[in-house]
Amino acid sequence: MKVTEQAKAKMLLAQEHLKNDLKGIRTGRANPAMLDSIFVDVYGQQTRIKDIASVTTPEPRLLLITPFDRQNNSAIGKAIEKANLGFNAIVDANCVRIKISPMDDSMRKDMIKLAYKRCEESKVSIRNVRREFNELAKKQKNAGDLTEDVLKKIEKEIQEMTDKFCKESDEITVKKEKEISTI
Repeated sequence: MKVTEQAKAKMLLAQEHLKNDLKGIRTGRANPAMLDSIFVDVYGQQTRIKDIASVTTPEPRLLLITPFDRQNNSAIGKAIEKANLGFNAIVDANCVRIKISPMDDSMRKDMIKLAYKRCEESKVSIRNVRREFNELAKKQKNAGDLTEDVLKKIEKEIQEMTDKFCKESDEITVKKEKEISTI
């Protein structure tokens, strides 16, 4: 595989990681992805909620968690409380309900700051990929596998990809900021 293709694949992974991180950031609406980071201790091992229950949003400010095994209700409720995400789980006989309270301005600002922090981490990752593959190309040139012209071309392509992925990361984060800001 060419150096530029490998760099592109790694940059895509960094961007996908950003998208997944942003899914977990709270907005004004209930979103099942908000619970992706929570693990429940069931059957002697740590399991994600979505692997042991279905998570739905019957109303804009309500998450309904229906475990596949009803005995896991209390374990799910405890895991949600323990995760300290600001949710109070209401454990019923058949399901667990989470009412999402409206966010105030300071909470919205905190969530937006968190989104931009994750964006910056993603861009740092993308830049590290650029550095890694520029160094790899230079090593290939020093070994005699590449000419100076080809090296410059590869460096230019990698820089263009870096700019493109950083710009896309910013756009994704701006979109998330709009979601968070929407009341």
